[in-house]
Amino acid sequence: MTKDNGGERFTGHGNEWRPSNLSTTEAQMATAWVEQKIDKRSMLTNKDRVEDVRDAMWQLEKDGQIVVHRIRDEHQPIEVKTLYGWTKRVPTNQLWHHKSCGQCGNIPGYPVSLLWLMNKMGIAYLDETDQTSCTAWNYHGSGIGNLESLAAVFLRNFHQAYFAAKAQGLPEGYYYPLVHCGTSFGNYKEVRGYLIHSAKLRENVTKILAKLGRLVDGKLLIPEEVVHYSEWVHVMRHEIKKHQVIDASGVRSTIHPACHVYKMVPEDAIYDDSILEGNRVAVSTGIMQALGTNVIDYKTWYDCCGFGFRHIISEREFTRSFAIDRKIRVAVEEAKSDVMIGHDTGCITTLDKNQWISKAGGDDKAVELPVMADCQFAALVCGADPYKIVQTHWHASPIEKLLEQLGIDWQKKKAEFEGYLKQIQTGAADQLYDPRLRITSGPGFKPIKREVIPPPPA
Repeated sequence: MTKDNGGERFTGHGNEWRPSNLSTTEAQMATAWVEQKIDKRSMLTNKDRVEDVRDAMWQLEKDGQIVVHRIRDEHQPIEVKTLYGWTKRVPTNQLWHHKSCGQCGNIPGYPVSLLWLMNKMGIAYLDETDQTSCTAWNYHGSGIGNLESLAAVFLRNFHQAYFAAKAQGLPEGYYYPLVHCGTSFGNYKEVRGYLIHSAKLRENVTKILAKLGRLVDGKLLIPEEVVHYSEWVHVMRHEIKKHQVIDASGVRSTIHPACHVYKMVPEDAIYDDSILEGNRVAVSTGIMQALGTNVIDYKTWYDCCGFGFRHIISEREFTRSFAIDRKIRVAVEEAKSDVMIGHDTGCITTLDKNQWISKAGGDDKAVELPVMADCQFAALVCGADPYKIVQTHWHASPIEKLLEQLGIDWQKKKAEFEGYLKQIQTGAADQLYDPRLRITSGPGFKPIKREVIPPPPA
């Protein structure tokens, strides 16, 4: 409290938020429904059938109001079933990487592991530099954003994906966007629904994109499917398995499904009756089973990681305590987990980087558990360097025990990585892939001559 606010407790959530002051028993009763009821897919499928937004999208295109960026045969799509049994086509080749600001800034081994896997498997892709953040963190975290801005950013980025290949002399639509971040994924799907259902929103956004030169024949370009990288990993899991070189059968893994991946627009989430009897979203669990790990269920699987966007800004201690006591502690003490696997930027960051707070209750209350993304673990057991590629040194949770469990000599790998860094410091160039796969294009872009700047003299 401060004298300036009249004694009012400031939380950042508004005046309607008040402490519940529940006892331990009352708090357990208040959350018992999570463990007892939301444990089966039937809790969602028993609802009345919801509209498939794609039906309305096709009608808008037929009426000449929009253009749809289609997934074509050359994208080598694989069909999967979503929550309500609908078919979703996941492109597996000729992909345009829509990267994540949080991954690139906090967990660089996350996107690098995905690109490494694609390199190993010979997947054609483009690492476009002319893209922006989806801005959904601002929208969910502060409430400052609005639908027009979210929709404009969404369509601007996907327009860039549609035309990016022209910089290589290839036709429009050659690459199909693959979204790295779960937040972007959920946001884009939600915004796509608003665009399709609101003529006024389409009108407003059309005016914005017209000024940016981001229309196709004067119309908005909307993607046939919004596809998350974890869906690509899922449908490619058996191909990834062919490259596995490390036995992971002794690993007990737990999965944290991200709210933005399967709770937002839940009818689009992939379920498979062969994966935990179809009672959980299939992504991440599918690849971990394919790689041979023992996926262990746990009672708080449904819970948010605690990030919550606004929580992490205004009630950070709530985020930390929730992440520890509702997720990490349960996975360690109940499931005896060796690693927690996720598929979203904010979740991995929250669960990985807040474990130190468990020591606040004393050493006997401290818990620790390696946390990484599904593609990081997949790359690791397929032979990726744990430091140069998977970049486990960026993680706050201890990873060494897991590496030893997988038979990886982390001390040797770390020493090799330190030697590699010394080479980089001398100015030696290194690339994850052909630099021509990393381009900048877009309306008005004028390429400049690229030069390698020599290091300063010693």
